This record gives sequence, structure tokens and C-alpha cells, in this order.
Amino acid sequence: MEVTLGPTVVDQYDRLSLYNSPYPAHDAGHAVDCYPGDDAAPSPVAGTVRETLTVRAPPRDYADDEDHLLLVDVDIASTPGLSVGGSDGSEPSALVARVMHVDSPLDPGTRVAVGDDLGELVFPGFFGPWVDPHLHVGFRRPDQHLRRASGSLPLVADVPVEAVPWDGTGEVVATGDTWAMLDAPTHPNPGRFVGLEATTTGGARVALDGGFRHYDCGGLFDERGSRRDGDGSVRFLGERVGVADGRSVVWDDVTVTANGEPVHGLSLFLARDPGFGAKLVCPDREFAVGDRVTVAVDPT
Repeated sequence: MEVTLGPTVVDQYDRLSLYNSPYPAHDAGHAVDCYPGDDAAPSPVAGTVRETLTVRAPPRDYADDEDHLLLVDVDIASTPGLSVGGSDGSEPSALVARVMHVDSPLDPGTRVAVGDDLGELVFPGFFGPWVDPHLHVGFRRPDQHLRRASGSLPLVADVPVEAVPWDGTGEVVATGDTWAMLDAPTHPNPGRFVGLEATTTGGARVALDGGFRHYDCGGLFDERGSRRDGDGSVRFLGERVGVADGRSVVWDDVTVTANGEPVHGLSLFLARDPGFGAKLVCPDREFAVGDRVTVAVDPT
């Protein structure tokens, strides 16, 4: 059984990622992180609030020590762009959305529509310091354990994604304590989802998603969204970087470098906004706005 999210749901967010996280739900794309691009937390579904829960987060000196879980009984018929079914064509009569990283004032029994503001985005200790605030969204049947971290249903992003070529060079346009954003590649068509281009065995062009390679796994997207299937090696910036199994890819043991020196990695995602560019994860390196950077993959 899998849940499919179409453009009506996902187009309200600037950026998406099914794989850019170290947590188990993202290893196989069973959850999606939705980045609104501002302080709002627009609901991905219509339905009725079932429960809100506050949990302790890992202690980090840069983050909140609490996180929040919002459970919503989904009104499937009132959520355009959402569909759910099994391999036998069956459809469940009920579905629960799990939304994390939002401090919500909504009481159980409150009705929400797609796009309604769910509350305040938080920055819990579950995040790496280079992560932007976002909603973590997954789905379960009501008879499943709803509070446990693992167990969400497979998730499909049914939106076309364009793979954007990149030669590995760019200029730093923004920095944080642990990251640097480059101005390249530029978004060819803001409003449409794109990702950094890689190629697979046979020469297929795909867009990459995930933490490369500071997390174990990533994902591949194309004009069919995340429905891509197939296997074989994946090449990025001229080097083999992993092996695909369907839409998922396990990274090879390679090193990402910037101006010839190792960095933690690249934060890869799907973006609609014109600020799209390569994001260096570099807690042990300092870059300044205006620096010219060449990113490469060292296979050794």
C-alpha cells in the first residue's frame, strides 16, 4: 500500500526531500520533508486533528530541546492530489497523517483544509545544524502504531522533476555556521521542481535527492516524479557515486571536496524556488559570500 502526493499538495512548498535525512522513514522514501520557504506551516492534507504530542529531542546547543507530533485523520476525498491504494487496487477507508516539527495550537477535533496554517515551525535537536525548518510528513493506517518513528507507508511524489546539469562550480551567495549556498546551477524555470543532475547506467538523466554522502541513502527523480524504477550505477560530477535500486540509491564510499579540500557533503533536494543552487555542508570549513568554489567527487 502506498500514498501518492500530486501537485495540488506539494506545489504549496518551495522545496521537497524524500531522502535528505538520517532517520529510517527517509531511507526508502516513506516520508517527505516539506520546506514552505517562510514561517507558515501549510497543511498537506484536509482532515480532523486527532492528537498533538510534545516529545523530547536530542540535546543540541543550537536547537530546541522539544519537538512536536501532530496526527490528522485525513479526509481523502477533500484532499485533491492525494490518493492511496494497495497493489491489488484496494483503497483504505481511513488514513492518518503524521506531521512533525510544528508546534500546533490546534485542539483535537479541529478541522483543517489543505494549506491551512498548522502552527509554528520549530528547530529541534533531531536536525543537523545545516537543516532548514520544515514539516516532516508521513502516513499510516489508523490500526498502526501512530507515535512510533518507524512504520509509515511508502510515499510517491507524483510530480515531474527536471534534472539540471552542473559542472561543480559556483559563487557563494549565503553562509551559515555549517553550510554555504552557491549560486549555481541556476533554476531554469522557477515554479517547477528541479534537482541536480546525475546519470544512470544507460545514460538516463535523473535528479538527485538526499544528503550526499553524509547520509547513507539518496533518491532519484525524473519526469515521472519518484515513480522511477531500474538499477545500476549512478554518476555525478563525472564519477560513480552509488548504486540504484529502483528509485533509491546507496552512496559509494566517496569524498566530496570543495576547492580541493574535503567537506561534509552536499545537501540535495527538489526545489521550485529561484534560490535553488548547490548547498555545501561544511561544519569544518569556512566560506565567505563571493568566494568561488569548485566542487568535485573524490572516488578514493
